[in-house]
Amino acid sequence: MKFSVLGGGAWGTTFASLLAGRTETMIWVLEPEVAEAINERHENPVYLPGGRLAEELRASTDLQQVVAGTEAVAMAVPSQFYRSVLEVACESIPPSAPFLSLSKGIEEGSLKRMSEVATEVLGRDRPGHVGVLSGPNIAREVLAGHPSATVIALRDEKTAVGLQHLLTTPTLRVYTNSDVVGCEVGGSVKNVIAIAAGMALGLGYGQNTLAALITRGLAELTRLGVALGGQSLTFLGLAGIGDLSVTCHSADSRNHHVGVELGRGRKLSDILGEMHSVAEGVRSGGPVLALAEKAGVDLPICQQVVAVLDGCSTPREAVAALLGRAPTEELHGIRSTSG
Repeated sequence: MKFSVLGGGAWGTTFASLLAGRTETMIWVLEPEVAEAINERHENPVYLPGGRLAEELRASTDLQQVVAGTEAVAMAVPSQFYRSVLEVACESIPPSAPFLSLSKGIEEGSLKRMSEVATEVLGRDRPGHVGVLSGPNIAREVLAGHPSATVIALRDEKTAVGLQHLLTTPTLRVYTNSDVVGCEVGGSVKNVIAIAAGMALGLGYGQNTLAALITRGLAELTRLGVALGGQSLTFLGLAGIGDLSVTCHSADSRNHHVGVELGRGRKLSDILGEMHSVAEGVRSGGPVLALAEKAGVDLPICQQVVAVLDGCSTPREAVAALLGRAPTEELHGIRSTSG
């Protein structure tokens, strides 16, 4: 089968490279120099420097060429460009083709999850074939063959199992899950929490602080996910605590990096100006809070992160605001909408 991957960032490139050794795979990239490097030298020096890609992988800047004749699609385009890219590609994507979203963000304005955007653009008659892939997947480590695991969330079980067998490798274990909402909310909210974790480290705080942020961050993404229709057990799995933990700890996480630099006192504009890749948590913070407000859910950590990103607070002021909240019983923040 032909598998098309849209988006040549670190994770899109890694995902495409894993596929290329198992089935015909083409990846759409924006930059001609990236396409040339993938095709000629089997590397992506802009977004994945030092990584060796499958020789079978082919890249193109021609979106229609990449999706022509495709039998499955994976989308790894940042949330702010997701809809516009898919609107160009959609006419060439067969209705029967499974569609996996690899992007972890919320669309500004509409407040839709990426799978909702895809379902809307591709057609409302096939929601069961639109799903997400999510988990603790640092691209560089997966590409290097470090033992890893991920989750395919699709409502159509047969399609999910087929993709599971296709994507499983000797070093990547793939699980299935029917909870598309939960997996997707977990992947979006964890990026905001990771910025908070990075700020804590940038301020010089230690592992106690990080553990508290991860634990209370898990409570926040669980509250919101369940309120939006997700299953609570999903957040105890790879797409929940697994993804949250690695993103909060890893120096390879873009959101973690943004937080660290903010904690050190740098301006957001300067930090982002140095980055080639998108830190989804920066753009998703506002939409996540808007979703939470709509659902009647309290997300205090996310609120403070957004206040810092908007320039209304500093990292130290955010810490003080969180510690100054009224005391409550621990599990109350998970069982209800307030934390």
